[in-house]
Amino acid sequence: MQETATDSPAERIALRKLVTYRDVVVTEAGARPALPARRASVAAVVRNPWIGTEPCTDLSEEQGRVAPVLAELLTDRLIAALGGADRIEAFGKAAIVGTAGEIEHAGALIHTPFFGNLVREFLQGESIICFADARAEAGEDLVVPLWHKNHAATRSHYQTISARVPDAPRADEIVVIAAASTGPRPHPRIGDRTTDLAVTKENLEEVLS
Repeated sequence: MQETATDSPAERIALRKLVTYRDVVVTEAGARPALPARRASVAAVVRNPWIGTEPCTDLSEEQGRVAPVLAELLTDRLIAALGGADRIEAFGKAAIVGTAGEIEHAGALIHTPFFGNLVREFLQGESIICFADARAEAGEDLVVPLWHKNHAATRSHYQTISARVPDAPRADEIVVIAAASTGPRPHPRIGDRTTDLAVTKENLEEVLS
């Protein structure tokens, strides 16, 4: 689904569009998952506020102006898409900067407390949010990693979701993405840190024997 910018916060950050993607795995390897997870990503396409600036430019002022608006816009739609913040178990974030921008411009909008802290609070999480960022032409896919919003070492929730906006980012734009899942991968069974053997290079042969 796509939405155009009409409200004042959207206009203030030069928002061009929002794109929401949802999926659910009904069967995997011929069997229905015990806990079918719904996943979603929401992408916001905004004008890069640092276009034409020098590499030494301080990015903090625009971070504080743009990132909180994005955090609220994206999480509001994620929560609506997945049925409530309390249903979300895993989350992630990402950004793609257009070819006229720096990779640092992508990071500036997601690697800041004005975005990350607010996304975590809105989605009722505690973990550091895993991420991806890139510079690309319009239509490029970005694989967004997710992990558990409260227990980052829980391997069952290590998963990814692909995000793509066909006409973005334009050279002077940034696509900012928040993504989430209501559960683990289908049929998770690779253990966890709480059940792992203590493996080191010294005891490897002993553990494998």
